[in-house]
Amino acid sequence: MKAYVFPGQGSQSEGMGKELYESNTQANELYEQANAILGWRITDVMFDGTKEDLTQTNVTQPAVFLECIVRVKVAGAAFDPAAVAGHSLGEFTALAAAGALSFEDALLLVSQRAVAMQKACDRTDGTMAAVLGMEDAAVEQICRDIEGEIVVPANYNSPGQLVISGSRKGIEMAAEKLSAAGAKRVILLAVGGAFHSPLMQPAQDELEKAIAATHFARPICPVYQNVHALPMTDSEAIRQNLVAQLTAPVRWTQLIENMISNGITEMVEVGSSAVLRGMIRKINKDVATSGL
Repeated sequence: MKAYVFPGQGSQSEGMGKELYESNTQANELYEQANAILGWRITDVMFDGTKEDLTQTNVTQPAVFLECIVRVKVAGAAFDPAAVAGHSLGEFTALAAAGALSFEDALLLVSQRAVAMQKACDRTDGTMAAVLGMEDAAVEQICRDIEGEIVVPANYNSPGQLVISGSRKGIEMAAEKLSAAGAKRVILLAVGGAFHSPLMQPAQDELEKAIAATHFARPICPVYQNVHALPMTDSEAIRQNLVAQLTAPVRWTQLIENMISNGITEMVEVGSSAVLRGMIRKINKDVATSGL
């Protein structure tokens, strides 16, 4: 059985989507529709913007969503998922690809999410760090041991790769402790804030209102969601999990393991990035991976 997976923030690249826009009429129409929905020409930044332009959260999130969902729409009947999942932001793309959200509603939610997250980032000095070569339980314990600061596990990407999130001071304190405790590397990430941590609570409150006002349909296949790594088809449960996602960790390792346990033998990463394929191979090297 085949699952399709969708990347999140960090998978953007200069010129993303341009070739398909110029070569495919349907893609061209979808991108122009997106420009109209957003009220500004995101395609100008995607196709001709600099790396710095593309790293602005209000641009990055809708840009990554668009590149992936347009590829799905162009694929048509060839898109035949037994299941879908997305990493963080990618969960919105997965839901749109599976028909739980319309193209317009998903794009608007992604844009609102990006703006809300940026506002939350501006309120506090937060950041993230990737911890390599350490058991999850050891990283979790050190996060709990940091006193007076917020530090939490944020992305369980693959065995030996866990991203932590929190206040800048807290992350710096944790990085010292983690290195001393035997982590191979602790890499401070160039991100705008503490995603998937309690510092995103203002963004979650704002996004919850937008999600509550949006229609969710039953998806055409199970959607494995970040907050608990389980397959979901109930639209109300999907809605609630999507709200919780902003302050909860992305349980990607467990999600991929659960897909495999449930019979998925092939995983297709949608978009120009290969980030998720790399993670999947570290989780289980026997699963076939490809790109769309």
